[in-house]
Amino acid sequence: MTIALTGGTGFVGQAVVDLVCRRGLPLKALARREQPPREGVEWIRGDLADRAALARLVEGADVVLHVAGVVNAPDPAGFHLGNVAGTQALVDLAVEAGVSRFVFVSSLAAREPGLSAYGESKREAEERVQASALDWVIVRPPAIYGPRDREMFELFRAARWGVVPIPPEEGRASVIHVEDLARLLVALLPAPPALSRRIFEPDDGREGGWDHGDLARAIGQAMGRKVWAPHLPEWMLRAGAGLDRLVRGDRARLTPDRVGYMVHPDWVCRADKAPPADLWTSEIPTPEGLAATARWYRQQRWL
Repeated sequence: MTIALTGGTGFVGQAVVDLVCRRGLPLKALARREQPPREGVEWIRGDLADRAALARLVEGADVVLHVAGVVNAPDPAGFHLGNVAGTQALVDLAVEAGVSRFVFVSSLAAREPGLSAYGESKREAEERVQASALDWVIVRPPAIYGPRDREMFELFRAARWGVVPIPPEEGRASVIHVEDLARLLVALLPAPPALSRRIFEPDDGREGGWDHGDLARAIGQAMGRKVWAPHLPEWMLRAGAGLDRLVRGDRARLTPDRVGYMVHPDWVCRADKAPPADLWTSEIPTPEGLAATARWYRQQRWL
Protein backbone atom coordinates (compact mmCIF):
# COMPACT_ATOMS: atom_id res chain seq x y z
CA MET A 1 0.00 0.00 0.00
CA THR A 2 1.58 3.25 -1.17
CA ILE A 3 0.42 6.31 0.78
CA ALA A 4 0.26 9.85 -0.61
CA LEU A 5 0.46 12.33 2.27
CA THR A 6 -0.07 16.09 2.34
CA GLY A 7 1.17 18.12 5.28
CA GLY A 8 4.04 15.74 5.98
CA THR A 9 6.23 18.41 7.56
CA GLY A 10 3.50 19.80 9.84
CA PHE A 11 2.66 18.94 13.42
CA VAL A 12 0.27 16.05 12.67
CA GLY A 13 2.04 15.08 9.46
CA GLN A 14 5.38 14.51 11.18
CA ALA A 15 3.74 12.12 13.65
CA VAL A 16 2.19 10.25 10.71
CA VAL A 17 5.51 10.06 8.86
CA ASP A 18 7.24 8.69 11.97
CA LEU A 19 4.58 6.00 12.41
CA VAL A 20 4.43 5.00 8.74
CA CYS A 21 8.21 4.71 8.59
CA ARG A 22 8.27 2.50 11.70
CA ARG A 23 5.76 0.23 9.99
CA GLY A 24 7.75 0.10 6.79
CA LEU A 25 5.00 1.38 4.47
CA PRO A 26 5.99 3.19 1.25
CA LEU A 27 5.19 6.88 1.48
CA LYS A 28 5.08 9.85 -0.87
CA ALA A 29 4.87 13.14 1.01
CA LEU A 30 4.27 16.69 -0.14
CA ALA A 31 6.57 19.40 1.22
CA ARG A 32 7.00 23.08 0.43
CA ARG A 33 10.79 22.94 0.83
CA GLU A 34 13.54 20.41 0.21
CA GLN A 35 13.68 17.77 2.94
CA PRO A 36 16.58 15.61 4.11
CA PRO A 37 16.44 12.08 2.69
CA ARG A 38 14.53 9.56 4.77
CA GLU A 39 14.33 5.85 4.14
CA GLY A 40 10.95 4.83 2.76
CA VAL A 41 9.86 8.41 1.99
CA GLU A 42 9.72 10.05 -1.44
CA TRP A 43 9.44 13.79 -0.93
CA ILE A 44 7.46 15.73 -3.54
CA ARG A 45 8.33 19.43 -3.67
CA GLY A 46 5.24 21.66 -3.88
CA ASP A 47 2.03 22.75 -2.16
CA LEU A 48 -1.74 22.46 -2.56
CA ALA A 49 -1.77 25.20 -5.21
CA ASP A 50 0.72 23.30 -7.39
CA ARG A 51 -1.32 20.91 -9.55
CA ALA A 52 1.79 19.40 -11.14
CA ALA A 53 3.19 18.53 -7.72
CA LEU A 54 -0.17 17.10 -6.61
CA ALA A 55 -0.29 14.96 -9.76
CA ARG A 56 3.17 13.57 -8.97
CA LEU A 57 2.08 12.95 -5.40
CA VAL A 58 -0.96 10.82 -6.23
CA GLU A 59 0.60 8.97 -9.18
CA GLY A 60 0.90 5.30 -8.24
CA ALA A 61 -0.65 5.82 -4.80
CA ASP A 62 -3.24 3.49 -3.32
CA VAL A 63 -4.57 5.92 -0.74
CA VAL A 64 -4.42 9.67 -0.12
CA LEU A 65 -4.09 10.97 3.44
CA HIS A 66 -4.89 14.68 3.29
CA VAL A 67 -3.58 16.41 6.41
CA ALA A 68 -2.41 19.78 5.06
CA GLY A 69 -4.59 22.82 5.58
CA VAL A 70 -4.69 26.49 6.51
CA VAL A 71 -5.40 27.18 10.18
CA ASN A 72 -4.55 30.88 10.13
CA ALA A 73 -5.32 33.39 7.37
CA PRO A 74 -5.88 37.15 7.22
CA ASP A 75 -9.26 36.80 5.49
CA PRO A 76 -11.82 34.17 4.37
CA ALA A 77 -10.26 34.02 0.91
CA GLY A 78 -7.06 32.65 2.44
CA PHE A 79 -8.95 29.83 4.16
CA HIS A 80 -10.90 29.06 0.98
CA LEU A 81 -7.78 28.91 -1.16
CA GLY A 82 -5.94 26.52 1.13
CA ASN A 83 -8.74 24.39 2.55
CA VAL A 84 -11.37 24.30 -0.18
CA ALA A 85 -9.61 24.87 -3.49
CA GLY A 86 -6.61 22.81 -2.38
CA THR A 87 -8.79 19.92 -1.29
CA GLN A 88 -10.83 20.04 -4.51
CA ALA A 89 -7.67 19.93 -6.63
CA LEU A 90 -6.35 16.96 -4.68
CA VAL A 91 -9.68 15.13 -4.98
CA ASP A 92 -9.84 15.72 -8.74
CA LEU A 93 -6.29 14.51 -9.31
CA ALA A 94 -6.78 11.48 -7.06
CA VAL A 95 -9.79 10.46 -9.15
CA GLU A 96 -7.83 10.97 -12.37
CA ALA A 97 -4.96 8.85 -11.01
CA GLY A 98 -7.28 6.00 -10.09
CA VAL A 99 -6.83 6.38 -6.35
CA SER A 100 -9.90 5.04 -4.57
CA ARG A 101 -9.32 5.67 -0.85
CA PHE A 102 -9.21 9.24 0.54
CA VAL A 103 -8.74 9.99 4.23
CA PHE A 104 -9.34 13.66 5.01
CA VAL A 105 -8.31 15.35 8.25
CA SER A 106 -10.87 18.08 8.83
CA SER A 107 -11.59 19.77 12.16
CA LEU A 108 -14.24 19.76 14.85
CA ALA A 109 -14.73 23.40 13.83
CA ALA A 110 -16.50 22.11 10.69
CA ARG A 111 -19.40 21.09 12.92
CA GLU A 112 -20.24 24.78 13.47
CA PRO A 113 -19.35 26.49 10.17
CA GLY A 114 -21.17 29.70 11.06
CA LEU A 115 -18.75 30.55 13.85
CA SER A 116 -15.58 31.14 11.84
CA ALA A 117 -14.20 31.39 8.34
CA TYR A 118 -11.89 28.51 9.22
CA GLY A 119 -14.78 26.25 10.24
CA GLU A 120 -16.75 27.27 7.15
CA SER A 121 -13.84 26.39 4.87
CA LYS A 122 -13.38 23.01 6.54
CA ARG A 123 -17.09 22.21 6.20
CA GLU A 124 -17.02 23.13 2.52
CA ALA A 125 -13.91 21.01 2.01
CA GLU A 126 -15.74 18.10 3.64
CA GLU A 127 -18.64 18.59 1.24
CA ARG A 128 -16.28 18.55 -1.75
CA VAL A 129 -14.82 15.24 -0.55
CA GLN A 130 -18.25 13.74 0.09
CA ALA A 131 -19.47 14.74 -3.38
CA SER A 132 -16.61 12.88 -5.06
CA ALA A 133 -16.59 9.32 -6.38
CA LEU A 134 -13.84 8.43 -3.91
CA ASP A 135 -14.13 5.98 -1.04
CA TRP A 136 -13.72 8.64 1.63
CA VAL A 137 -13.51 8.89 5.39
CA ILE A 138 -13.35 12.18 7.30
CA VAL A 139 -11.70 12.69 10.68
CA ARG A 140 -12.62 15.73 12.79
CA PRO A 141 -10.02 16.01 15.55
CA PRO A 142 -10.62 18.24 18.55
CA ALA A 143 -7.76 20.26 20.04
CA ILE A 144 -4.54 18.37 19.27
CA TYR A 145 -1.54 18.56 21.58
CA GLY A 146 1.86 16.95 21.84
CA PRO A 147 5.54 17.52 20.99
CA ARG A 148 6.15 20.00 18.14
CA ASP A 149 2.74 21.69 18.59
CA ARG A 150 2.76 25.49 18.45
CA GLU A 151 -0.94 26.09 19.04
CA MET A 152 -1.57 24.71 22.56
CA PHE A 153 2.02 25.63 23.34
CA GLU A 154 0.71 29.11 24.11
CA LEU A 155 -1.23 27.67 27.07
CA PHE A 156 1.88 25.90 28.40
CA ARG A 157 3.82 29.13 28.13
CA ALA A 158 1.09 30.98 30.00
CA ALA A 159 1.03 28.28 32.70
CA ARG A 160 4.69 28.91 33.37
CA TRP A 161 3.62 32.28 34.77
CA GLY A 162 0.73 30.81 36.74
CA VAL A 163 -2.13 32.29 34.69
CA VAL A 164 -4.02 30.46 31.91
CA PRO A 165 -6.86 32.61 30.52
CA ILE A 166 -9.87 30.66 29.24
CA PRO A 167 -12.97 31.53 27.14
CA PRO A 168 -15.91 33.39 28.69
CA GLU A 169 -18.46 30.58 28.71
CA GLU A 170 -18.56 27.64 31.11
CA GLY A 171 -17.75 25.43 28.16
CA ARG A 172 -16.18 22.06 27.56
CA ALA A 173 -13.82 20.69 24.94
CA SER A 174 -12.25 17.40 23.93
CA VAL A 175 -8.54 16.90 23.26
CA ILE A 176 -6.33 14.25 21.65
CA HIS A 177 -2.61 13.50 21.68
CA VAL A 178 -0.98 13.77 18.26
CA GLU A 179 0.41 10.22 18.43
CA ASP A 180 -3.04 8.79 19.16
CA LEU A 181 -4.40 10.73 16.18
CA ALA A 182 -1.61 9.45 13.94
CA ARG A 183 -2.42 5.86 14.92
CA LEU A 184 -6.06 6.39 13.97
CA LEU A 185 -5.21 7.92 10.61
CA VAL A 186 -2.94 5.02 9.69
CA ALA A 187 -5.56 2.52 10.89
CA LEU A 188 -8.08 4.13 8.52
CA LEU A 189 -5.92 3.77 5.42
CA PRO A 190 -7.23 0.30 4.49
CA ALA A 191 -10.78 0.35 3.22
CA PRO A 192 -13.10 -2.22 4.80
CA PRO A 193 -16.78 -1.45 4.06
CA ALA A 194 -17.51 -0.46 7.67
CA LEU A 195 -15.01 2.41 7.36
CA SER A 196 -16.33 3.87 4.11
CA ARG A 197 -18.06 7.24 3.80
CA ARG A 198 -18.09 8.00 7.51
CA ILE A 199 -17.14 10.94 9.73
CA PHE A 200 -15.26 10.26 12.95
CA GLU A 201 -14.61 12.50 15.96
CA PRO A 202 -11.79 10.93 18.02
CA ASP A 203 -10.71 12.10 21.47
CA ASP A 204 -8.77 11.05 24.56
CA GLY A 205 -11.63 8.93 25.90
CA ARG A 206 -12.70 11.37 28.62
CA GLU A 207 -16.49 11.21 28.71
CA GLY A 208 -18.01 14.65 28.38
CA GLY A 209 -14.68 16.22 27.49
CA TRP A 210 -12.81 18.71 29.64
CA ASP A 211 -14.19 21.72 31.44
CA HIS A 212 -12.04 24.66 30.30
CA GLY A 213 -10.88 25.38 33.82
CA ASP A 214 -10.00 21.73 34.51
CA LEU A 215 -7.95 21.56 31.31
CA ALA A 216 -6.11 24.77 32.23
CA ARG A 217 -5.31 23.35 35.66
CA ALA A 218 -4.14 20.06 34.09
CA ILE A 219 -1.73 22.02 31.91
CA GLY A 220 -0.56 23.87 34.99
CA GLN A 221 0.05 20.57 36.77
CA ALA A 222 2.06 19.36 33.77
CA MET A 223 4.18 22.49 34.15
CA GLY A 224 4.50 22.02 37.90
CA ARG A 225 2.49 25.15 38.64
CA LYS A 226 -0.79 25.89 40.33
CA VAL A 227 -2.55 28.18 37.89
CA TRP A 228 -5.30 30.75 37.98
CA ALA A 229 -7.74 30.27 35.06
CA PRO A 230 -9.79 33.46 34.65
CA HIS A 231 -12.67 33.60 32.15
CA LEU A 232 -12.02 36.38 29.63
CA PRO A 233 -15.04 38.19 28.14
CA GLU A 234 -15.43 38.11 24.37
CA TRP A 235 -14.61 41.81 24.00
CA MET A 236 -11.29 41.26 25.75
CA LEU A 237 -10.44 38.30 23.53
CA ARG A 238 -11.18 40.40 20.45
CA ALA A 239 -9.03 43.22 21.78
CA GLY A 240 -6.28 40.70 22.46
CA ALA A 241 -6.60 39.38 18.90
CA GLY A 242 -6.07 42.86 17.54
CA LEU A 243 -3.02 43.35 19.75
CA ASP A 244 -1.56 39.97 18.77
CA ARG A 245 -1.94 40.83 15.09
CA LEU A 246 -0.29 44.19 15.70
CA VAL A 247 2.68 42.62 17.52
CA ARG A 248 3.18 39.36 15.61
CA GLY A 249 1.55 40.11 12.26
CA ASP A 250 0.88 36.96 10.24
CA ARG A 251 2.38 34.87 13.07
CA ALA A 252 -0.40 35.88 15.46
CA ARG A 253 -1.96 32.92 17.29
CA LEU A 254 -5.01 34.71 18.65
CA THR A 255 -6.99 36.04 15.69
CA PRO A 256 -10.52 37.49 15.36
CA ASP A 257 -11.53 34.35 13.44
CA ARG A 258 -10.35 32.11 16.27
CA VAL A 259 -12.25 34.13 18.82
CA GLY A 260 -15.40 33.19 16.90
CA TYR A 261 -15.09 29.52 17.80
CA MET A 262 -13.25 29.94 21.09
CA VAL A 263 -16.35 31.45 22.68
CA HIS A 264 -18.56 28.53 21.61
CA PRO A 265 -19.28 26.39 24.72
CA ASP A 266 -19.38 22.89 23.20
CA TRP A 267 -16.37 21.40 21.46
CA VAL A 268 -16.86 17.90 22.86
CA CYS A 269 -16.56 14.98 20.45
CA ARG A 270 -19.81 13.10 19.99
CA ALA A 271 -19.94 9.53 21.20
CA ASP A 272 -21.93 8.40 18.16
CA LYS A 273 -19.06 9.51 15.92
CA ALA A 274 -16.32 7.73 17.85
CA PRO A 275 -14.16 5.37 15.79
CA PRO A 276 -14.98 1.66 16.25
CA ALA A 277 -13.32 0.40 19.42
CA ASP A 278 -12.01 -2.70 17.65
CA LEU A 279 -10.15 -0.42 15.24
CA TRP A 280 -8.78 2.23 17.58
CA THR A 281 -8.92 3.58 21.10
CA SER A 282 -6.80 6.31 22.64
CA GLU A 283 -3.76 5.06 24.52
CA ILE A 284 -2.28 8.21 26.04
CA PRO A 285 -4.03 9.55 29.18
CA THR A 286 -4.15 13.30 28.87
CA PRO A 287 -2.43 14.15 32.19
CA GLU A 288 0.52 11.92 31.19
CA GLY A 289 0.53 13.28 27.66
CA LEU A 290 0.53 16.88 28.89
CA ALA A 291 3.41 16.17 31.26
CA ALA A 292 5.45 14.53 28.48
CA THR A 293 4.69 17.46 26.17
CA ALA A 294 5.86 19.95 28.79
CA ARG A 295 9.09 17.98 29.16
CA TRP A 296 9.61 18.08 25.38
CA TYR A 297 9.09 21.85 25.31
CA ARG A 298 11.70 22.27 28.01
CA GLN A 299 14.15 19.90 26.32
CA GLN A 300 13.81 21.88 23.10
CA ARG A 301 14.17 25.14 25.06
CA TRP A 302 10.83 26.45 23.89
CA LEU A 303 10.08 27.34 27.51
